[in-house]
Amino acid sequence: MNLHYEVISDDKIECCREVCNELMAYQKAKSSITPELFDNMNFDTRMVPSIKKALSNFIVVVKDDDKIVGYVYSNISPKETYSNEFATFFDLSSVSKNNVGCLSQFYIREGYRQYGVGSKLFNMSMDWLKHFDNVEDYFIFVSNGNHDALKFYQRKGFTVSHDILDGFITVLRNSK
Repeated sequence: MNLHYEVISDDKIECCREVCNELMAYQKAKSSITPELFDNMNFDTRMVPSIKKALSNFIVVVKDDDKIVGYVYSNISPKETYSNEFATFFDLSSVSKNNVGCLSQFYIREGYRQYGVGSKLFNMSMDWLKHFDNVEDYFIFVSNGNHDALKFYQRKGFTVSHDILDGFITVLRNSK
């Protein structure tokens, strides 16, 4: 393995298409509550709109030589972004500032897990999020059935806040 981490700009996200779509398929495979909701979730419907709506984005890809084997996408967005036709992800009045940080997408391909890649990506994202003085609340949304991800984020200091969409998504929260 020859792993290296590369921060990419918003205009280079096309390289994440395949791994983002793999993430959606992975989440659907793990899901036991309304997995069909993932049928319309993909790079074009999830990552692209999120990047456009965010105030600031942070995208890191992990490569084994030239092959992308994982990525993380975090953003700073107005808290109102998380109340839309799909769901209200958290009580907006519980957030004191106008903006929130979100570790939005995180995926490591099978065969590259358990080598510290996840911890490195997580730490890079948290370091980036903590640079924003106007953000105190950080969220991670975990799809149902993804118990490994849930445990990982809890080990990193996030706590379960609540579930939404009848348990389809577990909302985790941490404050600065």
